[in-house]
Amino acid sequence: MHRFRLRFLAFVAGLAALLALAFIGHAAGRAEAAADAHLPELAYLKQVNAWRPPSDPQLVLLLMGQFANANRHAEGAVYLDALRQRFDAELNDTQRALYLTAIASLRAGHAHDVFLLRRIGWVRDTVAMLDEAKRLAGGDLYVARWMSGIVRSQLPALFGERDMALTDLQWCLAHADKAPHAGWLREVHFHLAAIQGAQGEHAAGAKPVLFTTPFSGDADSGHQFSPRALREVVPGTVYLLSGFEFTEYYFIVSADRKELIAIDAGTRPDAAREAHQALRAKVPDLPPLTTVFVTHAHWDHVGGQRYFRELSPGVRFIGRANYADELAHDANANPTTLQRFFGRGFRLADVLAYKPDMTIDKPTELTVGGTRFSLLPVRGGETDDAMLIHMPERGVLFTGDILMPYIGAPFVNEGSVDGLLAGIDQVMALKPRLLLHGHEPLTRIFDSTRMLAGLRPQLVWLRDQVVREVARGTPRAALQQANLVAPTLEQAPSSVHMAYLVLRENLINRLFDQASGYWQNGLQGLDALTDTDHGAALVDYLGLGESQIVAASEKMMADGRHELAAQTLRWALARQPSSESLRAAYRLANLKLMEKYQEFNPFKFILYGGQIDQSTAQMAFGAPTQAH
Repeated sequence: MHRFRLRFLAFVAGLAALLALAFIGHAAGRAEAAADAHLPELAYLKQVNAWRPPSDPQLVLLLMGQFANANRHAEGAVYLDALRQRFDAELNDTQRALYLTAIASLRAGHAHDVFLLRRIGWVRDTVAMLDEAKRLAGGDLYVARWMSGIVRSQLPALFGERDMALTDLQWCLAHADKAPHAGWLREVHFHLAAIQGAQGEHAAGAKPVLFTTPFSGDADSGHQFSPRALREVVPGTVYLLSGFEFTEYYFIVSADRKELIAIDAGTRPDAAREAHQALRAKVPDLPPLTTVFVTHAHWDHVGGQRYFRELSPGVRFIGRANYADELAHDANANPTTLQRFFGRGFRLADVLAYKPDMTIDKPTELTVGGTRFSLLPVRGGETDDAMLIHMPERGVLFTGDILMPYIGAPFVNEGSVDGLLAGIDQVMALKPRLLLHGHEPLTRIFDSTRMLAGLRPQLVWLRDQVVREVARGTPRAALQQANLVAPTLEQAPSSVHMAYLVLRENLINRLFDQASGYWQNGLQGLDALTDTDHGAALVDYLGLGESQIVAASEKMMADGRHELAAQTLRWALARQPSSESLRAAYRLANLKLMEKYQEFNPFKFILYGGQIDQSTAQMAFGAPTQAH
């Protein structure tokens, strides 16, 4: 039970928020009969959840979130309730609370579409479900109190739920340490302010999206995967600093306590300085930095190297012998894209100035201050210059980005599915006790060799299936919409189900790109039509006006087809760039896409936010910040 509750809290962050609170004034079309083919994530999560009650509750709430984001609340509530009844004999009370919370959330999103004479009863039944979920969870489960407070805060005064909403939300604020992460506090602060500011009346209105994601970022600082944190992974020896910028910072105090070793150098010198100084403040007797091991020469792993060089002329950088090949890839990336990921302070020149003092081209043993390291070249899934850094006596393995789900940066020509599989094999052969990756979500998702052993055969099946379909002429979009599920995936643990979801789309994209020329299946690449050309088709040839295009995009979004809406509006804006109505609809489509991917596709979250210059504040416990 205790383990389940921990996983329950640790993985559901942000997903319960996708209930699209629509008790007041938010009418959206329903698309219950829409084909799941246009929503492959929803189709996958329906299938995974139908196999058995997942041991990872994230999968239940991800399913709830995808139903809500697609405006299929009623269908989702019925679907999850059927699962709850089907699995009831296998569930404990915490799991029952999970299902009731998800069902009540979706019922809340459907309330506005309930016939008026039935609506009051519908709302009261929904609130009763939330109360039952709190009771089953013992009254101190953060997600149950949070959901109860958020839903109640949206109800009109006639329901008399203001005091209970305040009680639940204030409890969440007072017990913030029980939240999975600080991102949960966004909506707590927002709705408390709305209730208190309106003296009990609902003042905030229905927001188009809700973000409780751990992700954050803006144009100045770039993206962060998590709130700021500093923790001792191995007491007194290995320190992890998260949330200071795009990448993780790891520091190791040597066995003789005389030397400090860094794993990678971050993205920017200013961020590297801030992380290092935060560690010095935490550990006053920190020894001087002498060594930096570089897992691979990507922008976000060597861009801060200038700060470390300035600490001491004797600092040694140790990386792969073929680092220059990766720097050549780095140099070809779009500078605008890089700055959106890494912030305005990012400088490509800092990356390209990287040059290791010692290069590795074969397995190498090295002792620094009495601590033994094994440096192991590996191809990996992301770059050809990857290097594993193993601390055999501690059972700790630093993997860099060999398991990056995007199979290389999506905006450059790199990455290897076979390299990813080889990397998994090498990691499993080492049998480490602890896997530490280059980014927080990777450490959370790819957390053990046992999970990797279950994941590998699913990826082999998917690779072979995609290669066959590309050879048959199947277009990329058709592959994405086919909901490709390995036949042995059902027997795998829930942790593998989550990892497969995170990897599937990107693995298909990378293989398709590498197996195709510039003329691709489905006649992609034959023409040279711009967004303006497509906009001309809409406006000049089909004769559609602004109001007609906006109305069509609203219908697409009501049907959960946010990508289609965003693309259509982008075409129209290329033809009519000064249209405020088109731009407002385009903003909403991108917000819905950010909401959709806020838990399992951070790169999409970044890029959709970049289209509309949307910032997401980095939260900290006790810091009041509005949700948007």
